[in-house]
Amino acid sequence: MLRLNRLEPEIVSPFRAQITVAGHKLKPLASGALYWEAERTLLVADLHLEKGAAFAAFGMLLPPYDTRTTLMRLARIVAELAPLRVVALGDSFHTSQSAARLVEDDLALLLMLQANREWYWIRGNHDPELPECVGGTICNSLSICGITLRHEPSGNADGREISGHLHPVARVARRGEVIRRKCFATDGNRIVMPAFGAYTGGLNVLDAAFGALFLQPSLEAWMMGRADVYPIQGRALLPD
Repeated sequence: MLRLNRLEPEIVSPFRAQITVAGHKLKPLASGALYWEAERTLLVADLHLEKGAAFAAFGMLLPPYDTRTTLMRLARIVAELAPLRVVALGDSFHTSQSAARLVEDDLALLLMLQANREWYWIRGNHDPELPECVGGTICNSLSICGITLRHEPSGNADGREISGHLHPVARVARRGEVIRRKCFATDGNRIVMPAFGAYTGGLNVLDAAFGALFLQPSLEAWMMGRADVYPIQGRALLPD
């Protein structure tokens, strides 16, 4: 595990919504990214770059634009926030082999995003091995200010971690309409982030896979809207 110290200076938040984990305040973005302002760190999970190409190899034809779409969304966030550090929390590529097959323009955009900042690739179950050509630092997990960044959530009861892997979504009823959207799931000890990739689905936060991860009375789902995220108390959530 890599360990990093606090970056200075702290910058002032222009945002309203924030999630507090182990005393640290983080901003969930409607894009599905998470911004840790005090550390000038941008977190993204489950980009699944080249998923369309991987499916096409098995005869499942999808439009081959998911990688560029995902990278352009990420580029807009990086341009707006100018983070000093970006951490991708695993399954950044749909397969390890996909990482070596990025088309020239997409690879150039990816490397441009890494210029003048730290960039960390955390290994995921889809991409346990990554080639040097994708740049950045490759690691199994990362620790910043006592919070562990990893791909798969651990079974530790006290958490203090931020992870991806499970692609959480929340389902609620509002004014006679049922809404199902990607979300950040948290209980104040850990966050499970939504999948950032263009071709990624989701798993309901009330699914058994999440059951042991959160203190249920404290569970919140921060649902992604068009321009902001909205906290929903666990008792208001609906199963699929």
